[in-house]
Amino acid sequence: MPFVSLKVSVSVDEKSQQDLLGKISKIIAEGVGKSEKYVMASVESCAMVMSSLPGDAAFADVRSIGGLSREINRNLSQQICMLIYEMLGIPQDRIYINFFDIGRDSWGWNGTTFG
Repeated sequence: MPFVSLKVSVSVDEKSQQDLLGKISKIIAEGVGKSEKYVMASVESCAMVMSSLPGDAAFADVRSIGGLSREINRNLSQQICMLIYEMLGIPQDRIYINFFDIGRDSWGWNGTTFG
């Protein structure tokens, strides 16, 4: 049930998208201690400004039922920022990440919820 949505200001070809999604999926699964078979990940290119300036930037939205904490979020932030920098060249100070711990009754799947 962990989900990471990544929005980036750079174009990413299909092969690179799949490579990025595979790597970020693994980072999330290991980081929150859940099986990768439950992780969903997406990436999309879009226009962005940051600090009122155009240029390369990224935003990641990480959601999970449990598995997130101050320490885990810091570790995930470090790994996600490094991955985005290494794969897409986006400077780490141009990346924002949100972390959300979602209640089991607020996450639907397979016609029901987890709570």
